[in-house]
Amino acid sequence: MGYKHLKFSENTVFLVTGGAGFIGSNLCEAITDMGYQVRCLDNLSTGKIENVNRLKDREKYTFIEGDIRDLDTCMKACEGVDYVLNQAAWGSVPRSIEMPLYYEEVNIRGTLNMMEAARQQGVKKFVYASSSSVYGDHPVLPKVEGQEGNLLSPYALTKRVDEEYGKLYTRLYGLDTYGMRYFNVFGRHQDPDGVYAAVIPKFIKMLINDEVPTINGDGKQSRDFTYIDNVIEANLKACLASHEAAGNAFNIAYGGREYLIDIYYDLCKALGKDIEPNFGPDRAGDIKHSNADISKAKKLLGYDPEYDFKKGIALAIDWYKNNL
Repeated sequence: MGYKHLKFSENTVFLVTGGAGFIGSNLCEAITDMGYQVRCLDNLSTGKIENVNRLKDREKYTFIEGDIRDLDTCMKACEGVDYVLNQAAWGSVPRSIEMPLYYEEVNIRGTLNMMEAARQQGVKKFVYASSSSVYGDHPVLPKVEGQEGNLLSPYALTKRVDEEYGKLYTRLYGLDTYGMRYFNVFGRHQDPDGVYAAVIPKFIKMLINDEVPTINGDGKQSRDFTYIDNVIEANLKACLASHEAAGNAFNIAYGGREYLIDIYYDLCKALGKDIEPNFGPDRAGDIKHSNADISKAKKLLGYDPEYDFKKGIALAIDWYKNNL
């Protein structure tokens, strides 16, 4: 259970793209905590310099400011690297609907550049961020890999294309790739600000500041909220997974189901607030319900998530109380 017991050879080098972002910086931190070398590649377009600054004095941490849209940058970053954890991407379903061309450039071409660089530089494993959004409008719960519907946003399409390239690079070129279909990840260092901020940190910050949050839709949408440490575990276990498991995408979640309105009132209670929310329109391209079957990741990656929602949200609230 967890990831802290996992062992790699002493001189292992990891490359985390998007390492100044929420998930990426947590991965960098965990890897250096375990005593391994990590390179962080980020162009700071959505990543935060604070996430670099908090790690930059660590002996085994190196920051490369660069863009995955540039193949030469990717090639240099992959030199001498054992494992690539490709988190670099532009997130947000609504923003992708406004900027489809940009999403294609970053999320598809950028990921392809990284796969190609990893292949040419002899990287052992290529683990990359996908998303639960690839399930589109498929109505069945829980979500099972191989049962996908019509895609609802350019963001979802970019992640689906990345998975197809991953499959192809494993089959055609022998690069072991593993897609991580993240389900609503939350936890420490997640940015609460901005119009596209994730809902949990946004709610927490607004409630701490006695502001009134707006819930999109009726609040009856459900999500499989996944604590950051489960995601770290999945990425590192994918690096140790068999060649037989390569070329696949995996649901990375806890396997729970929480309703947004319930979460909101739980946060109010935990923070000692009595603030009724506003309700706004549904978000374009959003999936109404999301809940993951994680049996494939358990079987093929040995994924065994330690943090259910209750445990994770308590840790997240504590962190925000001390860091906002």
